[in-house]
Amino acid sequence: MNTANQRLFNQTNKESKLVEQEVRRDDIGFGTKLTDSRSRLINQDGTFNVVRVNGTLWDRLNIYNRLITMGWVQFLSWLLVFYLTANTLFAGVYMLAGADTLKAADEKELYGPFWKCFFFSSQTLTTVGYGHISPDSFLTSSIAAFESMMGLLAFALATGLLYGRFSRPMAHIRFSKQAVLAPYLDVNGLMFRIINTRSNQLINLEVSVSMSRVEPKPDGTPFRKYYALSLERNKVSFFPANWTVVHPIIEQSPLYGCTPDDLEQSDAEFLVTVQALDDTFIQNVYTRFSYRFNEVKWGQKFRPMFDGNQQSPIRLDLDKLDETEDAPLN
Repeated sequence: MNTANQRLFNQTNKESKLVEQEVRRDDIGFGTKLTDSRSRLINQDGTFNVVRVNGTLWDRLNIYNRLITMGWVQFLSWLLVFYLTANTLFAGVYMLAGADTLKAADEKELYGPFWKCFFFSSQTLTTVGYGHISPDSFLTSSIAAFESMMGLLAFALATGLLYGRFSRPMAHIRFSKQAVLAPYLDVNGLMFRIINTRSNQLINLEVSVSMSRVEPKPDGTPFRKYYALSLERNKVSFFPANWTVVHPIIEQSPLYGCTPDDLEQSDAEFLVTVQALDDTFIQNVYTRFSYRFNEVKWGQKFRPMFDGNQQSPIRLDLDKLDETEDAPLN
């Protein structure tokens, strides 16, 4: 390699290292290698769009976290499935031990030996013990004793899960489905709107917004770069109404001079993090959201969410969170 080529190689390598150092400072945790334009980094439900493979079965199941975070209908359905499955299994065990070892006051009311064993299991598992059916041998009494112990442990665990779900603070913050690029003072601004859907109070609310996009290195290799966007206001003390978060697009903004095609070609995504103090639990709550390039409306602004009446209390219409209207850009 001659001297000129060596100098050019060293200069390119130096520029690449400087770029990587700059990226490391702004990287929010996703790294620079994620350049696939077909998927987003953060899903709109706040979860990260990352799937772990080749982990252990226990780590993949992550049972406690799943039971705490899943929806109520799904959680109660799993409890019902567990209850029916446990009673069915123990009914099978009692059938193997002999259904005739269980005495019932009236055999005709139980519709056969299986249901006699099933209902006895349900009474034993829940420690209700109506006495309508009772064991009549040492073996079935031993099985019933073991089942009652398992029932106590299972219901204690279910109670703990219910308490954990009720006591887990969550930020019920709703984001506008799309961001807008609208006039702001004498410039333009990137905006989105958020609101607390619950009547509980969130205080010291703080928002941070980062832009992620794919850019070429000096050698032409694509990499993902992150920019922290400065906001008109990134913190409020109280959050009783809606809040339109604004990033003014001034000359120092990475969005200055950008067009919709520029954002699409660079696979731009705007990553939003919100944290606040929930005064009900006196604990910090967090939520995440993101807008991809095709979820930004250009030349639109949000309509007011108040109904215009001066009556008390102030009426805030949540259905108007996503309503926009035309607004020519500056």
